[in-house]
Amino acid sequence: MNLVNIGFGNLINSDRVVAVLSPESAPVKKIIRESKSNGSLIDATHGRKTMSVIITDSDNVVLSYLDLKQIAIKFSTEVEADE
Repeated sequence: MNLVNIGFGNLINSDRVVAVLSPESAPVKKIIRESKSNGSLIDATHGRKTMSVIITDSDNVVLSYLDLKQIAIKFSTEVEADE
C-alpha cells in the first residue's frame, strides 16, 4: 500500500487510483454531481477551491485542492521510491 498526501494531511492509496482529472470539464462535473448524490464523494479540499478530482477503482471520487502537477509529482515520487 502506497499512501500519497493529497493535501491537509489527507492520504490516498496510490494503488487504487484510476485517474486524476481537472474539475473544469462538463463530464467531470457530472461525475462529481452523481457521486455526491449516491454518497461516494470525498471532499478533501477543506473549503478551498477544487483543483483536481481523483477517481478510484472502488468508484469513489476524491476532491483535492492540490493542482494536477503537484499530485502527479507526488505520485511519481511514490512510484520511483518503490522501484
